[in-house]
Amino acid sequence: MAVWIQAQQLQGDALHQMQSLYGQHFPIEVRHYLAQWIEGQLWDSVELENPQDELKAKRLLDSLVQELQRKAEHQVGEDGFLLKIKLGHYASQLKSTYDRCPLELVRCIKHILHSEQRLVQEANNAVGSGGGGGTMDSLSQRHQQINQTFEELRVSTQETENELRKLQHNQEYFIIQYQENLRIQAQLSSLSAVPAEERTQRETSLQAKRATVEAWLTREANTLQKYRLDLAEKHQKTLGQLRKQQTLILDEELIQWKRRQQLAGNGGPTEGGLDVLQSWCEKLADLIWQNRQQIRRAEHLTQQLPLPGPMEELLTKLNSDITDIISALVTSTFIIEKQPPQVLKTQTKFAATVRLLVGGKLNVHMNPPQVKAVIVSEQQAKALLKNESTRNDSSGEILNNNCVMEYHRTTGTLSAHFRNMSLKRIKRSDRRGAESVTEEKFTVMFESQFSVGGNELVFHVKTLSLPVVVIVHGSQDNNATATVLWDNAFAEPGRVPFVVPDKVLWPQLCEALDMKYKAEMHSARGLCDDNLVFLAQKAFSSASINPEDYRSMTMSWAQFNRESLPGRNFTFWQWFDGVMELMKKHLKPHWNDGAILGFVNKQQAQDMLMSKPNGTFLLRFSDSEIGGITIAWVAENPNKRLVWNLMPYTTKDFSIRSLADRISDLNHLMFLYPDRPKDEVFSKYYTPPLSKAVDGYVKPQIKQVVPEFTTPNPEPSSGNPTYMDQAPSPSVAHPINFAIFPPIDPMMDADGEFDLEDTMDVARHVEELLRRPMKTSNGFGPIGLYFFVNSQR
Repeated sequence: MAVWIQAQQLQGDALHQMQSLYGQHFPIEVRHYLAQWIEGQLWDSVELENPQDELKAKRLLDSLVQELQRKAEHQVGEDGFLLKIKLGHYASQLKSTYDRCPLELVRCIKHILHSEQRLVQEANNAVGSGGGGGTMDSLSQRHQQINQTFEELRVSTQETENELRKLQHNQEYFIIQYQENLRIQAQLSSLSAVPAEERTQRETSLQAKRATVEAWLTREANTLQKYRLDLAEKHQKTLGQLRKQQTLILDEELIQWKRRQQLAGNGGPTEGGLDVLQSWCEKLADLIWQNRQQIRRAEHLTQQLPLPGPMEELLTKLNSDITDIISALVTSTFIIEKQPPQVLKTQTKFAATVRLLVGGKLNVHMNPPQVKAVIVSEQQAKALLKNESTRNDSSGEILNNNCVMEYHRTTGTLSAHFRNMSLKRIKRSDRRGAESVTEEKFTVMFESQFSVGGNELVFHVKTLSLPVVVIVHGSQDNNATATVLWDNAFAEPGRVPFVVPDKVLWPQLCEALDMKYKAEMHSARGLCDDNLVFLAQKAFSSASINPEDYRSMTMSWAQFNRESLPGRNFTFWQWFDGVMELMKKHLKPHWNDGAILGFVNKQQAQDMLMSKPNGTFLLRFSDSEIGGITIAWVAENPNKRLVWNLMPYTTKDFSIRSLADRISDLNHLMFLYPDRPKDEVFSKYYTPPLSKAVDGYVKPQIKQVVPEFTTPNPEPSSGNPTYMDQAPSPSVAHPINFAIFPPIDPMMDADGEFDLEDTMDVARHVEELLRRPMKTSNGFGPIGLYFFVNSQR
């Protein structure tokens, strides 16, 4: 109810906007008397495009009707009697209106609530800024400027309407007097048949009257011409304001919305404000159409009574100008509300939504237009924007690519929802140099034809989606995502499709990586300065550069995702994307808890741990393996203290046993760096103990051990767990090697980490482990997963 209380305090244009949300489709009285109930329902839990949620919507409709009926029954007294009848009528009306389409009721109420919240927020921002004595923020100032200009345009349009009516009235009176003059001339011509004495007297009278009328006609003709010229001048001024306002809305506000939509593809804030843009565009359309109709009426008056002067040419120019303005408005407001996926896999269903922001105001929905979707190449997109393409060739075949636009009366939106499109095939162009298929960009073009004013004006409109990269296999997703991220981050408004800079400043790339990382983690905890320094050292393959120097360094696309890192078979982006994939699937809670340092190299880990007590450990991302994370810990060696590193875990490992459970298994790990007891950090993620035996069977449990850090097994006794004395089962065991720092095992890579092939079978790992001695000559040993059983029967 808090929103409704604040909404009732709105003033001026905001109050008018709020009131315009209500009508026959949803009476404002229902909102008032059921305010608390309405704001307490979970309207956003209903997905409007999901037919399966229609049952939820039906329950909400029934509950709303019941609440209205209950409210009506509690009304007493004379005033209560009238309200009882009114609320009962509204209950029946809503039931009959939405019973067959309950999702439309949810759409209506969601639109109302979101609009009220926006209006209240804007009003609070304005009051807060003004009351504090400071200047309004730029957003509020710009919105206030736009609304103020609309008020000025409304006033000037009303003034020209009044002037036009005055002109029409004066012209009609002029025509009457002109007809009177013709009648006097006819009477003078007929005097020849009248006797001379009487003719002279009547002729003198008629001539005097004709002279008076002709003098008035001459004077009034000049006045009419002046009125016409003044009216044309006012229209010219209004058109200048309309053009300026339209430029502000379409070339700034709408372009900024599209930019936010593009950044949302990289994980930026979800674009909002489309309803505000639609309200502005509808006001523009209304004012432009009113002025156009006025100009047309002025042309009609000029044709009715031609007068000497430039009026006809002026009105022709005004008509042409205002038609250009409305044409730009219609073609620019045909937008993609929901973009198709930017990494588009063939033979896979995808969706998109297009919307005409002025469709309801210009009554386009009276003859619902059809929208067609086709996929075109980068070269075809360039030709389309230059109006060079005369053929309708596409670069592929999209199934279910036709859709009729639907008008939603409750929200006033005209849109087409493509729900089941699928790219059947794609035709690729010849690639240049080192460019791969995952660097080739396409776009989905939506096109339609609208008629306005009873086919008076017909517009053929097209709009292009954000660039899409077409893949045929999931293994291409990583590189395709890199192309999309680079394009979304560094594309400039108004560019030639789909040109992006080949090099960007490192801080710009950091901003894009941080945005993507936070979006994948669904967390405000992104990449800190130390993380970004680590990434810079990896990207530029140098740890000796001063961190401040990275700010002025540039990174090319080739360095980002075309050239492999030194000594590796993967690129910088492939490594970073592997980290995000691992974190997103298995380790997101631990990152958000601050338990994972992650972006730390082996030398840094050693320096950090050597000053800490034995058993202190940290988690860092593997340098040598995509999507790997390792545990580094400090422990005592017979000769000296060393930092040990486990072979990296990957997503396959965590699908068998979670990170928290693995850390719980390893008793030699005691403190998470710098000094947090591990149970304090990870215990809430431990898997609960197994239940007791059922029907005489004991359930096995996988447990991880590092043999060199495992205390001798206790003697089997009742109630105590024991390790099986046989080898771990190949189906559940995954022996993992570990390394100590600083010696390097000859079987390890330069970082001291094993580089096992992804396709190596787990069973073969186990067999290798069983053939190895538990203590090797260089002091390294295996780590494994063992069955852990409860001996209780």
